Amino acid sequence: MITLFAADAILVAHSLFVAFVVFGLILILIGGAMKWSWVRNFRFRILHLVAIGIVVLQSWLGMICPLTTWEMDLRTQAGDTVYTGSFVSFWIRELLFYEAPAWVFVACYSVFGALVVASWFWILPKRKNNSPSGNY
Repeated sequence: MITLFAADAILVAHSLFVAFVVFGLILILIGGAMKWSWVRNFRFRILHLVAIGIVVLQSWLGMICPLTTWEMDLRTQAGDTVYTGSFVSFWIRELLFYEAPAWVFVACYSVFGALVVASWFWILPKRKNNSPSGNY
């Protein structure tokens, strides 16, 4: 039971990571157009860039996400190889994972990563410093 709970927790964390990457870019683009200052926050932007960078690098290297591997291992240990567990785990899994050739994922992740990089030029992040202006 604890093992299945841990697997569900990893699935939720994985889903939150995906949501951060996807909705982060959407909010950056909308926020840039709406002049929301928080979308220029350097820490937020670097965290977002690193997050998609990890996904793109894993896809280029043909690696399976460690969160997926960890979740699968826990489900196997619990004897739950099929996603027939809780309602939450079933629907999050249905929304998060789908079948397609590997090249489709590499292409999608790469294009999405390129959009994140381009957003750094479209909507410049700002870093605070010790100068009187506070930003550069």
